[in-house]
Amino acid sequence: MKETWGSFTKEKDFLVCVDSDGCAMDTMDIKHIKCFGPCMVEEWGLEEWKEPILKRWNEINLYQKTRGINRFKALALILTEIDHNYVRVEDLDSLVYWADHAKELSNQSVETEAERLDSVSLRKALAWSKAVNSRIKELPEEGKKPFEGVKEALEEIHKYADIAIVSSANRQAVLDEWEKEHILEYTDVVMAQDCGSKAHCIEMLKKEGYKENHILMVGDAPGDLQAARVNQVMFYPILVKKEKESWDELRTQGLDAFLNERYQGEYEQEKEDAFNKNLSV
Repeated sequence: MKETWGSFTKEKDFLVCVDSDGCAMDTMDIKHIKCFGPCMVEEWGLEEWKEPILKRWNEINLYQKTRGINRFKALALILTEIDHNYVRVEDLDSLVYWADHAKELSNQSVETEAERLDSVSLRKALAWSKAVNSRIKELPEEGKKPFEGVKEALEEIHKYADIAIVSSANRQAVLDEWEKEHILEYTDVVMAQDCGSKAHCIEMLKKEGYKENHILMVGDAPGDLQAARVNQVMFYPILVKKEKESWDELRTQGLDAFLNERYQGEYEQEKEDAFNKNLSV
């Protein structure tokens, strides 16, 4: 078991933060297509409009610049569209306000707020989130694999840098998936949904004493880039449908540039331009 926040201490001069779903683990598509979207349709009784709603859920979460958005923010976003275009969503304002303002977007947080407000929409959001987690556990194991090249890259990176998993996914799911695939051993700390936003996680990690140009966030979504930018650290993108090539380049070129303080500037801009083009839908 890798360390949790609070017991983690800096061991190397460099830190690489790695997102999980859709970045290291090839689990993002199957979780949204088989779990998140269908559970939402069932919880809110949206079967009449199932096809267009599921298509829209996948667009928001997989193929546009909202890729990687927190599950509750995505839920608030699409339920607002559903309220406008299909059917009234009861007590929607409570969910939208919470998703926009809560410091922590997790099952525990939404449960606390649902009880405080006696909110229908927040209770349903909690039930949906729990159903999603249960259905994810039922997914076939062959649908929970790391992308090709991930293990080799992490093994090489860990020789020179501390590695933190920085993910908005459920903590236990992250731990189970990484441990089963024998890649958890290359990490030093796991900061998941229960630790707060990715930006907050990186902010906390910075306090261990890493220089800003010694921290690299590896991610597949605009939220990962934003978390890096807020903390003035560097970003390396894993491109959708080009994951193996991205991980291979990180291992063979990006890591060297990072360790030798040549990452910032032309190389990083080249990576960011490719990332923006990849999610230009």
